[in-house]
Amino acid sequence: MYANDFEYYRATSVAEAVELLVSNEGAEPMAGSHGLLPRMRTGEEAPPVLVDINGIDGLRSIEETEAGLSIGALTTHAEIARSELVQTHAPALAVAAQAVGDIQVRNGGSIGGNLAHGDPRADLPAAVLALGGSVSVTGPDGSSSIDATELFHGDFKTEVGDHEIVTAVEIPVAANTASTYVKYRNPLSGYPLIGVGTWVQTDDGGETIEAARVAATGNLVRSMRLEEVENALIGSAVDKSTIDAAVAEAAVDEELYRQDPQASAAYCNHLLAVRTAEALDTVLAIETN
Repeated sequence: MYANDFEYYRATSVAEAVELLVSNEGAEPMAGSHGLLPRMRTGEEAPPVLVDINGIDGLRSIEETEAGLSIGALTTHAEIARSELVQTHAPALAVAAQAVGDIQVRNGGSIGGNLAHGDPRADLPAAVLALGGSVSVTGPDGSSSIDATELFHGDFKTEVGDHEIVTAVEIPVAANTASTYVKYRNPLSGYPLIGVGTWVQTDDGGETIEAARVAATGNLVRSMRLEEVENALIGSAVDKSTIDAAVAEAAVDEELYRQDPQASAAYCNHLLAVRTAEALDTVLAIETN
């Protein structure tokens, strides 16, 4: 199918992009557009105006800050996956970025667009949720920050406003932490049927889990934290029994899964438990087999 007719503008600054979004009803920002353009071709989306933000300087970077990492919204998945800073301080994000699509998508798609698009099947949301990340946005009322736990509302719906531009993704960094992302790939689409992002922080001796975040993506109505799994980890010893107890909580209500002829809710919950165990085995360095 062909996309709808649309007007095209190329912004050279964040302020100009915001103004174009405000002054053109129904306008959508575009960067890599690996999520938007396919939906336009199928008729699922039909914005009358596209505002290209690829020409905006300063939105393609990975920097170390006092709080952690700041990643510009136009930074591609490929750049994130090969970044030594991300691999060192936020490995879950590097792994998730490498798991996205194929080489063309990874070299064209950007982190800001991926998160703002709100596709619950995307890989990056689980990693950003697990890492405790947030997105910086700029709109007609100025700049603000949206915590990842407040970002994802459902199918292609996020907290990012219609006239707002994602400018950066902020990832906090702390000592004694480990993180990863694992997925079961849909053999037809490459999207995760289930993906799990996991982050843990231990005490100085590495014997007790002091903090944990676990998040899921895939065949869900939205990417989400798994609080029951987290609660089973926090305060527990770093051993196999802790993993077993946490994995026992790795399930979500059936109504939170999208209807899919390839994978029932029961099957997805099975995959969720298996991938949670795999992720925890990795971050806690425990062999569970």
